Amino acid sequence: MTPVRVRFAPSPTGGLHIGGLRTALYNYLLARQTGGTMILRIEDTDQSRFVPGAEAYIQEALSWAGIQIDEGPEQGGPFGPYRQSERKEIYHRHIQELLERGKAYYAFDSETELEDMRNKLKEEGSHSLQYDHSIRMKMRNSLTLPAEEVQKLIREGKYVIRMKVEPGQTIILEDIIRGSVEFDSGQMDDKVLMKSDGMPTYHLANVVDDHLMKITHVIRGEEWLPSAPLHVMLYEAFGWRETMPRFAHLPLLLKPDGNGKLSKRDADQLGFPIFPLNWTDPRTNELAKGYREEGYLPEALINFLVFLGWNPGTDQEIFSMEQLIKSFSMERIGKAGARFDIMKAKWFNQHYLRAKSTDELGTLLLDMLKKKQIECSQEKAISIAEAMKDRITFPSELYASATFYFSRPISYDQALVAKKWNELAHKILADYAQLLTKEVLLTKEKAQELLEATCQQHGTKPGAILQLLRISLTGAGAGPDLMLTMEILGGKESSERIQLALQNFSTN
Repeated sequence: MTPVRVRFAPSPTGGLHIGGLRTALYNYLLARQTGGTMILRIEDTDQSRFVPGAEAYIQEALSWAGIQIDEGPEQGGPFGPYRQSERKEIYHRHIQELLERGKAYYAFDSETELEDMRNKLKEEGSHSLQYDHSIRMKMRNSLTLPAEEVQKLIREGKYVIRMKVEPGQTIILEDIIRGSVEFDSGQMDDKVLMKSDGMPTYHLANVVDDHLMKITHVIRGEEWLPSAPLHVMLYEAFGWRETMPRFAHLPLLLKPDGNGKLSKRDADQLGFPIFPLNWTDPRTNELAKGYREEGYLPEALINFLVFLGWNPGTDQEIFSMEQLIKSFSMERIGKAGARFDIMKAKWFNQHYLRAKSTDELGTLLLDMLKKKQIECSQEKAISIAEAMKDRITFPSELYASATFYFSRPISYDQALVAKKWNELAHKILADYAQLLTKEVLLTKEKAQELLEATCQQHGTKPGAILQLLRISLTGAGAGPDLMLTMEILGGKESSERIQLALQNFSTN
């Protein structure tokens, strides 16, 4: 069996879109499942769109997500260089081969001539405005001009090289996801393979590199499906059809309502990231937030992304990377677009965050407190993490939802106080506060015992004053386990907070 070799081939034109990360993930899972090779190839032939820092961003995003690269610009490998801008000579050799075989030709048409052609076709009512078999013999190219003029224009260097697509052919592509897909060559244009700056287009570079790097599977987005017949024709033109990789075109990522393809603008309007990491565009200095900085764990994002198109055939939803590698199957990727449900991503994040040990969460909290210059012991941080872990979706909420542990309330839920406040409640809380002052090492069990005893002395049950007690301690009417909160605060602090609250309640 031929070893599986897959590639993720992004262009360094900006931040890595979340759909690109999904493509990288599917490639990675297939590579690891089969003991194959995962390649990163930087497709930077369009130098006009190159953005400084984008390649480093792509590398960092993949690493953060746990997608390990075997061969690439940084890792090296036997099939380098892995940046297309460094492979220019390779493409020139191969384009020359196509020219010699009559599969490609020089085109010298200026932008004005091309525009005139399109305008004329419009006037004639043509349904197609493309440069194809029906129009090429009316244009200025090496098929129509005398050999001497062709050589002169080549020396001047003002040309592109186009694929010579002949009509009357049915191109059949066996796609792993979509099955057999047929294309009519008569509907295809003579795509540019080499641009006027001497750099190849995506079509030529992609096919040449995939062949030379021995890629066995091309897994990419659905938007590349219209280009697939040209790529098949290029494999045939080079005589590589027998070793052509298998294709799989992934379904689109759709807006949460399923109405159209997900875009950065949609994500911005709906308030969720479209990039795995924060990305600052060096051209505009505009910051786009990333999943990492928004508090998503990499394992949660990966678990979420894998389900955007793939299903395991079971009810299982939680998968580690190792489990995904074992369970993944290209045949279980669907054709239909996948709706991007950010609430599901939050659900996954909540699950993985809650699955962390209290020691891990305590360390996360300590790191946040140090940045805010708040003193806290490791033991207290772990206790707070234990109290808060079932109430958080993002790590930042460990502190944001637990500030009351570090500072006394400066305001209270007065509407709830007014509803619950009475003379009996005042007496119970006052007596309870006095008992708490004697507890040097208050435990949640002792706090509960003293509360029940105090309420019993006044002929009532704890439920009658629990919300007032919580408001006294935290300022709010809801929160984590109340007795555990008191254990964390300690007897003296709890007593003083209750007494301060009683003064507030009595004067309002």
